[in-house]
Amino acid sequence: MKRLLLLFIILAGLPSLAQQSISLEECYSLVNQNYPLAKQSQLLEAQNQLDAAVISTAKLPQFSLDAQATYQSDVIEVPIPNSNIEPLNNDQYRATFSVNQLIYNGGATDASLRMKSAELSAKQKQVEVNLYQLKQKINQVYFSILLSQETNLLLEAKQTQLQAKLSEVQAGIKYGVILPSSDKILEAELLKLQQQTTELENNKTSLIETLGSIIGKPLDASTSFQKPLVETPVEMELKRPELELFQLKNEAIESNEALLAKQNAPKLLGFATGGYGNPGLNMLDNSFQTFYIVGVKLNWNVFDWNSNQKQRESLAINKDILTTESETFRLRTTIELDQQQKEIEKIQAFIISDVAIVNLRKDVLATADSQLKNGVITSSDYITELTNLFEDENTLARHKIQLQLAKVNYTIIQGH
Repeated sequence: MKRLLLLFIILAGLPSLAQQSISLEECYSLVNQNYPLAKQSQLLEAQNQLDAAVISTAKLPQFSLDAQATYQSDVIEVPIPNSNIEPLNNDQYRATFSVNQLIYNGGATDASLRMKSAELSAKQKQVEVNLYQLKQKINQVYFSILLSQETNLLLEAKQTQLQAKLSEVQAGIKYGVILPSSDKILEAELLKLQQQTTELENNKTSLIETLGSIIGKPLDASTSFQKPLVETPVEMELKRPELELFQLKNEAIESNEALLAKQNAPKLLGFATGGYGNPGLNMLDNSFQTFYIVGVKLNWNVFDWNSNQKQRESLAINKDILTTESETFRLRTTIELDQQQKEIEKIQAFIISDVAIVNLRKDVLATADSQLKNGVITSSDYITELTNLFEDENTLARHKIQLQLAKVNYTIIQGH
């Protein structure tokens, strides 16, 4: 029974011991969720809601309370003898409560709300653009980790081969076929391999920590990094978020233009004022009175020294500037794509040569292996050929990783 319980506990803990795995696409997704800049989108949304609420108050009744007490050096008197009309007091008091309600302003309030909404979309898209530009940084770190993994596998293979060869050499020394001290050369080379492996692991750990910081997720040396399957890029239309940003900025300018067109529209307001004071509205009644006034008023700025028109002309210039920025971005991106395509073709040509070189190195090493067994060459000669093969295999692995990186960067530049 105790054994079954122990087995159950061990099996229950296995999922937590499972190796963590991550892909390049997951890194893209995580940086959009966890990078500090990503929080700005929600903050901008909250800010816009507050701004919209402030603008919308223009449609609500506006209340005001006023009170004053004054002393006048002179007051109005009725110049009629024996009229029995008391002159006003020099000290006067008044308290009023007013309500103003906007009836019509040419749609300026709604235009302001639309402008704020357009500005919000542009600002949020700018955040998206900034996050998108992190993808190339992620690519560089991610593929450097993949290259470290490939290099480590080659080092392990070289170490295994050297250990096997060391056993053969030690046997050959024992039977007098191979010169003494040949094994020492192999042992020294194995120590060098351990140093290279340690340095490689330290670099890989640093890269993993950097990637984890960018995407906001803890990663360690046990994490498995999946190789992305990248197809050969084909000609496609640009779909960069920057292009959408230019469009949204243009829409924000158009919303601003629409607002300017309505700012000089006449404003019609209804109002009501109630009060209590001495004197009231009846200036001949020298006593405290209640009173009220209701009515409508029209306000129309018929001449603004051409200020509104100049603001529209300034916005038109902004649109022209935005157009030139968009055209410049398209040209620059097209040039980058052409350069990246040439980089892909160059690396593909390198890989073809690398494969041929590695095959030749393997043939040379096989010959050296036979010569070492027969005492024709020394361990140093064998190590030289083994190192040459390792370096060429490492070059092939590096070019394969670089090819995948170049293809991924091509798709990032293209926006797909």
